[in-house]
Amino acid sequence: MLNKKEIQQLIQEKNLVKDYINLDKQLAPNGIDLTVGQVFKFTQAGSLDFSNSQRIVPQGEEIIPKKRQESDKYGWWELERGAYKIRTNETVSLPNNLAALGFSRTSVLRMGALTQNGVWDAGFSGKGEFILTVENPQGINIKQNARIIQLIFYRVEETEKYNGIYNNLK
Repeated sequence: MLNKKEIQQLIQEKNLVKDYINLDKQLAPNGIDLTVGQVFKFTQAGSLDFSNSQRIVPQGEEIIPKKRQESDKYGWWELERGAYKIRTNETVSLPNNLAALGFSRTSVLRMGALTQNGVWDAGFSGKGEFILTVENPQGINIKQNARIIQLIFYRVEETEKYNGIYNNLK
């Protein structure tokens, strides 16, 4: 697993992570916190098959954050119990010898919600997307640019580059 110093060096030299809000605040001892850029609610069913030839990935409908006061710079998402797709502000560009895993920040868990991430494959480049599941019966409120997951990086044997449909997601 990479440490803070190694991650910071890869960010500065190789653009490992771009479009961050505040690198000093987002860097952690063993990862980087990614922030909420967009929230989507699901409006249709998805379909999954073995070959992906009949795969349907629902895009969802974007939920627009609401400012609590006119003078506020950022708005809030007031999310009821349910599942939501989150898209990060940050763009991650993994080289062919680095993969990543995303985990819920403990603050998210403590408020009755959790995130679910897949493996971030070596060679992936783009905005992150993952699921936020709100279990708290009262819902949760998330402010724009809130830190929501921690991404940790680990070295892998250099491999073929990820070439899936999510590469270069903007």
